Amino acid sequence: MTTTREQVLAAAQRHLNVDPTASMAVLARAAGVGRATLHRHFATRDDLVHEIASRSLDRWEESQREAGVEAAVASGDPETLRACLTDVLSRFVTDADEFGFALTDSYMTTSPALLERSDALFAREVALYDAAQQAGVLRSDVSARWLGHAVYGLLVAAREALREGEVARRDLDAVVVSTFLEGGAAR
Repeated sequence: MTTTREQVLAAAQRHLNVDPTASMAVLARAAGVGRATLHRHFATRDDLVHEIASRSLDRWEESQREAGVEAAVASGDPETLRACLTDVLSRFVTDADEFGFALTDSYMTTSPALLERSDALFAREVALYDAAQQAGVLRSDVSARWLGHAVYGLLVAAREALREGEVARRDLDAVVVSTFLEGGAAR
């Protein structure tokens, strides 16, 4: 059976989500291929990591688009914004689960092209938080950028909690959404 580039990439990504320092030799074993085969698909580890990072940005952009971020921002409607926030945060939880390596790997900040694209996606996300603040959906005593950073922190926390078995996957979306929208106050 021939292993495709997509299969190699998927296996490497799954392994990097567990062991972000894995060598090409380890990643080849994880993909069930020899090092030569892995190197035919990705000449260097940086090439492989760049591809995963690029795909994670594709996914981030797709999640924003599918959740209707730009339309929600344009609407200014509190109900629409809250629904969009719930949808996009749930999508981000799935994305963090699948692309967790790219979420925390420093490679994203060393590639100018990836960083520029990441900054543009973050700006679109911040516009959503800003619109939600203006509509009274989110607190306004912190900056919209701070809220964006808080979401990032929640996604890292969600990934770790899932990995450590502290929360069931089926509950993760609700926990992240309620933590973000309602905070940690007692109910």
